[in-house]
Amino acid sequence: MDLDQDACYRAVATRDARFDGRFFGGVTSTGIYCRPICPAKTPKRQNMIFYPSAAAAEEAGFRPCLRCRPETAPDVGAWRGSSNTVNRALALIELGALDNGDVAALGERLGVGERQLRRLFRQHLGASPVQVAQTRRVHLAKQLLHETRLPMAEVALASGFGSIRRFNEAFQTLFARPPGALRRDAGEDIAAGPQGEVTIRLRYRPPYDWPAMLAFLAARAVPGMEVVEDGAYARVIELDGEVGSVRVSPGQGDSLTAVVRFPRLSALPVIIARLRRVFDLSADPQAINAHLAQDPALAPLVAARPGLRAPGGWDGFELAMRAVLGQQVTVGAAIRLAGKLVQTYGLPAPMAATGHPALTHAFPRPETIAAADLTHLGMPGARARALSTVAAAVADDPQLLGLGRSLEEAVARLKALPGVGEWTAQYIALRGMREPDAFPAADIGLMRALADTDGRRPTAAELLVRAEAWRPWRAYAAQHLWAAVPTSTEASQAA
Repeated sequence: MDLDQDACYRAVATRDARFDGRFFGGVTSTGIYCRPICPAKTPKRQNMIFYPSAAAAEEAGFRPCLRCRPETAPDVGAWRGSSNTVNRALALIELGALDNGDVAALGERLGVGERQLRRLFRQHLGASPVQVAQTRRVHLAKQLLHETRLPMAEVALASGFGSIRRFNEAFQTLFARPPGALRRDAGEDIAAGPQGEVTIRLRYRPPYDWPAMLAFLAARAVPGMEVVEDGAYARVIELDGEVGSVRVSPGQGDSLTAVVRFPRLSALPVIIARLRRVFDLSADPQAINAHLAQDPALAPLVAARPGLRAPGGWDGFELAMRAVLGQQVTVGAAIRLAGKLVQTYGLPAPMAATGHPALTHAFPRPETIAAADLTHLGMPGARARALSTVAAAVADDPQLLGLGRSLEEAVARLKALPGVGEWTAQYIALRGMREPDAFPAADIGLMRALADTDGRRPTAAELLVRAEAWRPWRAYAAQHLWAAVPTSTEASQAA
């Protein structure tokens, strides 16, 4: 993408925090690239070149600044919202798509050719997909070097490098020194515990409404699988048959603190990526709020809750099951049904793995629910059949609930399943697939929030027309409208 180089320099000269994460400046006289808020003396204009991403700066031959630490910048790029394909590709890269696959396979999942995908990355990020993936690995490794005392071998494993040799080579190439030389504090290495305990900071762009996020999760916490207490959210996680837990609480500055317990350190990048999606940490609230506030009805809601985020789901399948359970029932009823499902069919999680006596089960696997008779759980037969059908479909095609080529394609694919209507499909897309423009227009809560002074609610069709002006952030508009009617007991956002 084309950056206004002079405008970027003015932002750097004033250390304007609004631009942190939106671009990075390479200093030709030192070979270092920095964040706009770097505390170092501002270089001369003729010595600076600006790039839309850290990966682009590194691909151009610059190395990260050790003072402002680009790896700690909020994960917000100026390209966000401008290319859905790049957005989806980045999400897949965060989830490990290029760890065991290539760019051609990534493009196929997104419905574009390898050459086109490379062109889009060059246009919007100034770097190749492979460079973006490599930069993410190095940045996570550098964060672990600064924020933990993990031994070098464990840092390499936990940041997604396939071997110690590749880890050392990457740091030697980028920093001209071994990774151990970047660890500022001397002291004895402390290996991860038997359950892979790691504490890490998850940064975001402020403002962030943590009380609203915690209240949302607390109202939907499934007994045995999730706990909200002492201002923190904890849950059981499961990846490839192994169980562990995560606990997330407010951190210092503009960050959350995540305590991860998982027996396989190599899963940490995927766990972090999922946590960032659950807590919507890559959102740019300033850009979203400025757009939504143009609507007179949304403006006061945005002003009242400028840090409101759109909560995501830990796993697409889990969210789909919760959405089906929440059809036409209250939040409380849906959670009770989900609790029965988890207690009966979930994978047991011993306290040694979770660290909390109330965290006892992981969410059931698709093949388990597909083979089970769910009618005894106390739900209508049609609902039980819908759960079984969706579970069987996901067991047959694990990519069914993954990122697709477009929101429209994802919704159409979901609606083809028996028992999944427009509301359910849009809700799964909103929370499970993290589609920022998903919008369940038939939701009763949304209709109530926009009722006129006489109490008349808009129809779903009328709401869709009204929401056209909110694109591409309709999911956030929905979140503000739901927050405006939090006391509703009707079937709305029950998942």
